[in-house]
Amino acid sequence: MATAVGVAISAGMIQTASAKVRTYATLIDLTKCDGCKNEPMPKCVEACRRENEKKFPNPVEPIKDLWPQKTHDDWSKKKDVINTLTPYNWTTVQKVDLGGEEIFVPRRCMHCDNPPCARLCPFGALNKFSNGSVVINHDLCMGGAKCKAVCPWHIPQRQSGVGPYLKLQPLPAGGGVMYKCDFCHDRIKRGQIPACVEACENRLGAKSPLHFGIRETILKMAHERAREINGFIYGEKENGGTATLYVSKIPFEEINAKLKEMKSNLLMGKVLNPLRDVNGWAKGFLFGPLLSALGAIGLAIYHRREEKREEKQ
Repeated sequence: MATAVGVAISAGMIQTASAKVRTYATLIDLTKCDGCKNEPMPKCVEACRRENEKKFPNPVEPIKDLWPQKTHDDWSKKKDVINTLTPYNWTTVQKVDLGGEEIFVPRRCMHCDNPPCARLCPFGALNKFSNGSVVINHDLCMGGAKCKAVCPWHIPQRQSGVGPYLKLQPLPAGGGVMYKCDFCHDRIKRGQIPACVEACENRLGAKSPLHFGIRETILKMAHERAREINGFIYGEKENGGTATLYVSKIPFEEINAKLKEMKSNLLMGKVLNPLRDVNGWAKGFLFGPLLSALGAIGLAIYHRREEKREEKQ
């Protein structure tokens, strides 16, 4: 997409018509994605890894078990895995065979309009920004994985042995840091488009299956494309609406059924926002403040320790 209403995308840059903050979205056209079959890895995956490698975790060995599970999550010896989401791989491309046709589905955080992860994070480590991105603050995250539990797609992934939790042990909370796509939040602030979209456009130009722009424009594009192919849209209403929209000529129910058959941990089923459910709200109000208080106490202890250490130096 070269131009859009109120925003022009050219050479990987965003030129806005005014200084006010825009809400953006991406459109992924599954009829055009070929999974970069002839490449060592999909260009979107490669670009995402390159863009975010400085944010990837460097765990402290030996990695201690979580409390009280007596286990821990460690992807540090599997950094090259690209066929699923990990703390070192924030974008992946699923391959689905349906009726003799190959369908490639780029997957990452959906960046919900009303994200339950941000609402229910007990440590306030997740934020929803007006530009559309949902971002984890790695300096605040304790790795409690509540975000993954309430995410319909279970997107965030934990790496143990990193983060503020190391300074707070043996407090019985968390156990690492959660990682996921951040919508290239920093790039958007600099006026650039997400790295995955830029890489796809550099490879395929106007035929790129990935598009980025103002959400209203992207949604309009999705509906126009769906009408052209007599297809279907995913992400417009799921979980209350998202900033990641898909369009496909094959019903997403069929794609999801195949993913279930493949025993994939990244499904595409119909979902409602759990915060709209009465019980969901109740759980958030009852447990969120309690856990937030525990987290605040822990962080206060940590900061006091740091202050004392600096006073001694």
